[in-house]
Amino acid sequence: MSGIQDALEAALRHRRDADELLLIADETAAAHLRWAGNALTTNGSVRSRRVTAVAVRDGAAGVHVGLVGHGGALGDALPGLVRAAERAARDAPPAADAARLPEPWRTPSWAEPPGGASVDAFRDVLPGLAEAFAAAGQRRLYGYTEHRVVTTYLAASTGARLRHPQSTGLFDLSVRDGDDSAWAGVTAPDLTGLDVPALAADLSATLARPGRRVELPPGRYEVLLTPNCVADLMLHLYLAAGARGALDGRTAFSRPDGGLPLGERLTALPLTLRSDPHHPLLPCAPFTVSRGTDDLTAVVDNGLPLRPTRWIDEGVLTALVQTRHTAEQTGAPLTPMVDNLVLEGGPDAPTLPEMVRSTRRGLLLTSLWYLRDVDPASLLLTGLTRDGVRLVEDGEIVGTVHNFRFNESPLSLLARATEAGRPVPALPREWGDYFTRMVMPPLRVPDFLMSAVSPAT
Repeated sequence: MSGIQDALEAALRHRRDADELLLIADETAAAHLRWAGNALTTNGSVRSRRVTAVAVRDGAAGVHVGLVGHGGALGDALPGLVRAAERAARDAPPAADAARLPEPWRTPSWAEPPGGASVDAFRDVLPGLAEAFAAAGQRRLYGYTEHRVVTTYLAASTGARLRHPQSTGLFDLSVRDGDDSAWAGVTAPDLTGLDVPALAADLSATLARPGRRVELPPGRYEVLLTPNCVADLMLHLYLAAGARGALDGRTAFSRPDGGLPLGERLTALPLTLRSDPHHPLLPCAPFTVSRGTDDLTAVVDNGLPLRPTRWIDEGVLTALVQTRHTAEQTGAPLTPMVDNLVLEGGPDAPTLPEMVRSTRRGLLLTSLWYLRDVDPASLLLTGLTRDGVRLVEDGEIVGTVHNFRFNESPLSLLARATEAGRPVPALPREWGDYFTRMVMPPLRVPDFLMSAVSPAT
């Protein structure tokens, strides 16, 4: 075993005033590159560590939970962290959703050292960037790429010993030509084989095609949402789909009778929204990792084994994110949050270019930005288009349109969508540093509300 496991084992032996003790250690290694105006500007690598201690204590009035986090070195800091978590549990009131820790189990990789990240991860990216810079001409390329490995260790006094190395590669590219721009984001476990010149050429082609700018008023338009746009919207839906918030009457999934809307049809399209910790393109932790309690997770659920879950099954809502406590309240199956998300339709779905060719008149939205909640009860969001609104007429992109502010609900969009395309790996632009493991289709929505023209450029 490496030093991190030994330190956690030693810290567990310092348990004195808690019936159960849980420690989560996150070892992060990351390397990054940034470029602007067709030249590399910064590069670097970082390593960091954070340990979270959770103490569970039985009391006469119920179960008390204490939570304390610490960043930096291990060693002498961990006994103090354990003491602080035990004090927090002793001082905390009984929590309604508190419980003893789950049944222990062990991952085969527990004894392995943390994963690493270095600039070697960019061996395909750097030559590709040089080629793209040389071919750019008057256009200017801006962007950022990162390879990050977070190795999570979870050790509990119950005997649980779990480890998961999460590798994430991210590539973010913008191409500008005068006052026009285009953006694309790519994510994968690593960046091996990424064809940067092809990606830059595809973006440049969208700038070269329009040839004219078009002014359009606010109103409702048929739109094609790229997979990256759909990723941002579906992530908002997923983060609002906690059973706790629904039961409390605070979300779009709340119902007047206090129940859950399981079994309700959300869309006429045969769309399935699902998560799978063992998805071949989107591998993620096969157990619950929670560093705090909120509508979606509970610290006392750390270490729960995760399994494939269908949130929407062919258009019908089949599950909300459940903790053990909400599952007991509702009698519905325990369906904890999983760190990836897939939206898919039928097997013969068209590609995005095919959807463009079948469009008589509409707007192609390539990325969204600054999404904010307006009304949680309907999941209404407001946001901006960014880096490329294209006018499509008779199956061709014929112009670039200014940006808009829009007001839409992901739930309403699903209900009104008339076509879903072929799903591909997608990166939510606004959430790209938080939630990256998604596969999404393009969507056609016939009456997307552009509430105002945006001066953003």
